[in-house]
Order: sequence, then C-alpha cells, then structure tokens
Amino acid sequence: MKPVMVKSTLAFSAIVLALTGCLQEGAISPSHAANTATPAAPVQASGPVAQGRYGLPDFSALVEQVGPAVVNISVTQKVARGGGTSGEDPFADDPFYDFLRRFGIPAPGTPGNGGGRGGRAPEQIQQGVGSGFIVSADGYVLTNAHVVDGATEVTVKLTDKRDFKAKVVGSDKRTDVALLKIDATGLPFVKTGDAEHSKVGEWVVAMGSPFGFENTVTAGIISAKARRLPDENYVPFIQTDVAINPGNSGGPLFNLAGEVIGINSQIYSRSGGFMGISFAIPIDVALKVKDQLQKYGKVSRGRLGVTIQGLDAELAQNFGLDKPSGALVANVEAGSPAEKGGLQTGDVVTAVNGQKVDSSVDLPRIIGEQKPGTTVRLTVWRDRKNREVNVVLGEQAAERTLAASPDRKGESPSAKLGLTGRALSPQEASRLGVPGGIVVEGASGPAAKAGLQGGDVILGINNQAITSVEQFRKLLDAAGNRFALLVQRGGSRIFIAVRLG
Repeated sequence: MKPVMVKSTLAFSAIVLALTGCLQEGAISPSHAANTATPAAPVQASGPVAQGRYGLPDFSALVEQVGPAVVNISVTQKVARGGGTSGEDPFADDPFYDFLRRFGIPAPGTPGNGGGRGGRAPEQIQQGVGSGFIVSADGYVLTNAHVVDGATEVTVKLTDKRDFKAKVVGSDKRTDVALLKIDATGLPFVKTGDAEHSKVGEWVVAMGSPFGFENTVTAGIISAKARRLPDENYVPFIQTDVAINPGNSGGPLFNLAGEVIGINSQIYSRSGGFMGISFAIPIDVALKVKDQLQKYGKVSRGRLGVTIQGLDAELAQNFGLDKPSGALVANVEAGSPAEKGGLQTGDVVTAVNGQKVDSSVDLPRIIGEQKPGTTVRLTVWRDRKNREVNVVLGEQAAERTLAASPDRKGESPSAKLGLTGRALSPQEASRLGVPGGIVVEGASGPAAKAGLQGGDVILGINNQAITSVEQFRKLLDAAGNRFALLVQRGGSRIFIAVRLG
C-alpha cells in the first residue's frame, strides 16, 4: 500500500441510525447546562516547563493550566453508503467499515475491493468526534474545516462536562480552518504564540480527543517548518512527531510557554493511524482566516490570474538567475489582473511588496493573503534584469459549498438535493472549456439515488450552463422536483435525471 496523506484526522463512531426518511427530531440531542463560569483570562503555563527525572521535561503544570480551553467536538452527519442492490451491506457491522471509508481505504464489499454488488444503501446518520480550542471568553472556538464539513449538528463539550450546541460561523477548506460560536461567556481561552519564531527541534504538546478519548495529551518535537504538501498552496505546515490520530483534528499544538502555535490537521500514514509524521496549521495563518470568518463569514483572497511553476538549477541558469528561487510564470490568463498589470509569460516573480518569494509555492499564499482590489508591487526577473510591476488584484472565486441538509417538508430543491461540492476554479473551467460548474464532493438523498458521485462535475441543468454556485441554486429552485443535470465524468459527458421526492 502506498503512503497516503490523511487530511482528515476526524474520528467517526459507528452508524447510530439508518434513515429511510426524515431525521426524527430529538434523535440526537445535546444537553445545555447553564453557564456559571466567571470571567476568565487566557489560560497559559505560569512558567517554564519543569525538568523531570532523567532530564526530560515535565508537562503536567502546562497541561493543568491550558487544558480547560481545549474542547471536544462531536458532529452529526447524514451519509449515503454503497452496498448491495437490496439496500443492505453485509459488511456494515464491521467495526472498521466507517474508519476505512473515512480515510479513502476500500472496505470489503465496496466497489473496487471485491465482493460489492453495486447499488446504494439508504441514508445513514453518522457521528464523529474532533477537537478544538476556545480563542475568546465569549465562546469562539477554532477547529478544522473538515471536522464540521457537512455536519447537520455540532456540539462542543468542555472539560468541566458542560456541552453546548455550536453554530458554524464559517469555514475555509483551502486552509482547513473553521470558526464555531457557542452561547457562553467567561470561558477560559488560549493564548496564541508566534509560530514563525518556533524552532525545529523544540518540544511541543498536542491536546485533543484521539479516537474519542477526550483530553488526551501527547508530546514531541517540531520536525520541520514550512512544509509544503501536495495540493496545499496556502499553508506552510509545521511538521512534528507528536502522536496525532483520528479525533485530534482541530486540536491545539502548544509550545512550552503554553501558547498555541498550530492547529493539528493532517497525518502521513500507510494505515490511517499515526506513524510518526503529523502536520499542524501555523496559528498565524489560522488567525487571519478566523478574523475574516468572524467579520464576513467567508474568506476573500487576492487573485493574479497566472499559471506558475517552480525553478530548478537548469531553468534558473537558462534565465540568468544565480539560484533557483522565485515563481516562474508559465501562462498569463487573458483579461486577468496580471495581464492588465503587465506581467508576462517567462517572468520570474521574486518578491511581493518586498516579501521574498523563495519558491513557486510561496506565491499563491502571499497573494491569497492580500485583499481583492489591493495594488501589489511585484519584483520580477525579466530579460536578466529586475523590474517592478504593479498589479491590482482581483478576487478568487468564493469557496461556496452546497451543503447537504435533512430532507424537511417545505425546503427548497437546492436544500433537498443532498449535494456537497464546490465551484470549479477558473483554471479547471478553462481546461474543460466551460464557463463554470460544480465539482461534486459528496452525494446523499436524491443526489445519491440519481447516481451522482464524488468527482463528477455538474456543467448544466435542463440545458442551461452553470456559471456559479449561486446561479446553480437559482436554477435548481426554479426547476421544481424533476430536472436533468449535464455531468462530466472522466472523459465523457452524460445526462443524469434527478427526482426530488
């Protein structure tokens, strides 16, 4: 088995209720204790971590101080599970079934792993657990976006055993950060540190709920910084050897001063469990996202409109550079901010507003941190000379998600469809030669019944091309209970008929 990057370290429990219709009200109900906490200050260790026996650090004082600000997060989701044509899966009772599914590992009886008979099972209710931490006394909580993705109910449990139903203020899949709000005041909250000045080799402590075991503490060291992962353009991850497992998602990574320097997010594993390599989102990245989510409910990012690639030693020599650093512009989109600003194919962007671009992966993050409409000064290497190019940034397509909802009477067709997805990026739309579309990330209810699958790209509805998520919602609401979707699947396009109810 090849190593797999496990983006989700969210732990799921067994299926608790199979649905053939609506979710019954009160089937899973949180308790809400009255808040009697007094106003609190940030919780942090009062001094250096003590030295224990044999010269090893003693983390007990740190854990006692910061532990009350770490929370357990439980989520409820509706899912559709592949199975036999009878709607029953002979392997459904296997305790590892859902664990394997969550991490993309085929379970026995599923398509592609032998024994599957095709067809789809009824919708299921599934519960999962993750972690998080309180960032303000009035109840704001940070966690991972994948912890609450598609959740119909989110509950936050404190170490004093109180639990609260949480509102998802907003989430950002590109950085895997989500902001929650609970109705409480005077809560203990963390103090944030400076991830930029943390050092490789220093001790760090993680707290969370691996496999649902609440308030679990693990320790290790920072193994590397600014780690770039495949398909992750906006996060320079902190790599550690701290034991992180399913359920640790969204939990804090503390330095020895009791300050949060990261959010535990991913592991690298051959098995789906911890194997010595884990990754955390630097807290400075998370806080920038948190501020935008709290203020606007979404994250806006600047856009250049270029395709870039990295430089190796040979390319750098051909362009007359002393060393292979910077981002090489391979293509400039017509009509893009980059074209209007004068950026050209073959330019090497070496700095943005004086901030050095060491490699091609730095540029999307630096540009994405700028507000749309901002003028940025790009230092580019062109014709073996440094030049300055000023570009007024556009705005990246908003990462709007079509969320699955319980099928309740009176809901609009877009709410009842049972689809999760995102808009095609401009680059993806250009490659397909279409004005826009919706990438399917998950299907349940009518969407799953019709045969929609993860990876499908919805290009049109009733012969009308899709240009945005909002337009898709409007077209769905106008289509009524029966419509046809034009879907790109692999190298072919097919029509899929959908019926709601």
